[in-house]
Amino acid sequence: MSSLPLNLLSGRLKLRHLVLVTSIAEQGSVLRAAEHLHLAQPAVTRGLRELEDILGVELFVRGPRGVTPTLFGEAFIEHARAVQAELRRAGERIAGLVDGAAGIVTIGTLLAATNVLLPRSIAALKADRPGITVVVREGTFDSLVPQLVGGDIDLILGRLNPIDDRSGLRQVPLYNEPVLLVARSGHPAGRAHVLSDLLDYPWILPLEQTSLRQELEQVFHHEGLSLPRDRTECTSILTIRALLVETDMIAALPALFVRNDDRIVELPVPLPSVRRSVGVTLPGARALTPSGKAMLSYLQRQADRLHA
Repeated sequence: MSSLPLNLLSGRLKLRHLVLVTSIAEQGSVLRAAEHLHLAQPAVTRGLRELEDILGVELFVRGPRGVTPTLFGEAFIEHARAVQAELRRAGERIAGLVDGAAGIVTIGTLLAATNVLLPRSIAALKADRPGITVVVREGTFDSLVPQLVGGDIDLILGRLNPIDDRSGLRQVPLYNEPVLLVARSGHPAGRAHVLSDLLDYPWILPLEQTSLRQELEQVFHHEGLSLPRDRTECTSILTIRALLVETDMIAALPALFVRNDDRIVELPVPLPSVRRSVGVTLPGARALTPSGKAMLSYLQRQADRLHA
């Protein structure tokens, strides 16, 4: 195999090759990919062989349970997905320029914005532009950034994590809010005054790779305390709320979460050093589509109203 760069713009590589290879990777087999694409299996097999001949490498390893991407396959599939994402964006942008009322915006969301800001912003957007489809994907910042960079999502909404070591990203702050220790209404820890009074109760903590978890660990360390031994690690807002309401668990959540839920109350143990700047993380070099710009605009309006 030559070490010289491949010329993939010679005309041999077709868009169908990119669709085939990403479908095979997602479906895990040539047969399932053929069914997914409504093609005959020999046509998919032939297309894969054509692509491997163009690249001069094997993209998948065949096994008894399907296919697995090789090192070369993983590298090419990453670029194939990015190319398809950009083409989808091009189509959406053209359609959006026609009437500004249709398109798709995909939002990656973190815990901070899930229960109040995002639902209100989506409702306001859909009331004015029902033709825009909103897709929401929940995750941690580290899990969502690759999707943002790769073009699978348009923006990340939630706590603004440091991006100094991440080139190609920019951020738009929306508002600041404190983080509170919370529990169900009537919780026996309602008269606690210091953090050590809460250690005998079960806790819900953010995942280790989140910045909120790191800040909470610093609070415990400053107080000379270890993290609660009885703990659950979770970022799903629905799961967290259910656990808080139905058990004696304690969690650290944004203030807006408490303000809008009469079954969850703030415990009288402050966390003055933990505040969160909520905002939007965007790709630095890629412009938002019209529907993405509309979503950002509605997020900014609702954030202003929440903290007016």
